[in-house]
Amino acid sequence: MTETTHNTAAATATATVERADLLEALAHHRHFLRFTTRDLTDEQAGRRTTVSALCLGGLIKHVTSVERSWVDFIQHGPSAMPDFTAMTEADFAKRADEFRMLPGETLTGVLAEYEEVARRTDELVATLPDLNTAHPLPDAPWNEPGARWSARRVLLHITAETAQHAGHADIIRESLDGAKSMG
Repeated sequence: MTETTHNTAAATATATVERADLLEALAHHRHFLRFTTRDLTDEQAGRRTTVSALCLGGLIKHVTSVERSWVDFIQHGPSAMPDFTAMTEADFAKRADEFRMLPGETLTGVLAEYEEVARRTDELVATLPDLNTAHPLPDAPWNEPGARWSARRVLLHITAETAQHAGHADIIRESLDGAKSMG
């Protein structure tokens, strides 16, 4: 084995471990987010239990939408993301629907859509040629002008977003019926 072949094999092994670690961390937080909805009815999944407008079904919908958008960003760059600087009140009202269960929506349907988006993300992470592939962030009030995020950074963001909302979901579930995700 030549030194170049050895270095290439080592880099491939490291990349494989990194991808597995990223996916394992994301799967862990996805599990706890989904776990907060165990044994709930659709009505319970749509119920607000705190002063916040959040409900469990709405949190799942929001995390699904966020993950889908960021995966589109990895694949297509900032053009795949909403133009937040040009959004109207109607656009923001529609976006607010992500945080609640709408008439006709079911917890089973919301969870199935989340599972499909998660599958797509996992496939992308496994097959993306390079986690260093980067795009400029879209214009948005919360993004630093001129900043670029790699696919790796986006995956870390998706994981952090999922973990944060899993914590919100745990509080909502405990307020709903006393059930806890941990402890």
